[in-house]
Amino acid sequence: MDRLYAGESMAHVVLVTGILGGGAAWLSGRAIAGTWRRQWQVAIAALLLGAAARFIHFALFQGELLSAASYCCDALIFLTVGLIAWRATRATQMVRQYPWLYARAGPLGWRKIGQENEP
Repeated sequence: MDRLYAGESMAHVVLVTGILGGGAAWLSGRAIAGTWRRQWQVAIAALLLGAAARFIHFALFQGELLSAASYCCDALIFLTVGLIAWRATRATQMVRQYPWLYARAGPLGWRKIGQENEP
């Protein structure tokens, strides 16, 4: 952790990457799914959020601005959170938009009605 986020405390990393960036990634994933856009657009948003998080680490907490390892770690976290939000929103959309075709199958999925026993 010391080499990944050099010179930053764990509280700073949790605040910027976890709470601020993770929240922004969740909202981005929801917004992208809410407008019926594709998953790959979540990746673009995660890359941009990674750059913004690096700048916040640098500007507020004197972190390293051009740290490739920290940027990749932040962007990967944001991509994961954004894709989970996208999938959860899409599952809700499919069930709400087409209730005669689909039923909920867990928090991230849906299934065709009448196919309860299929894998």
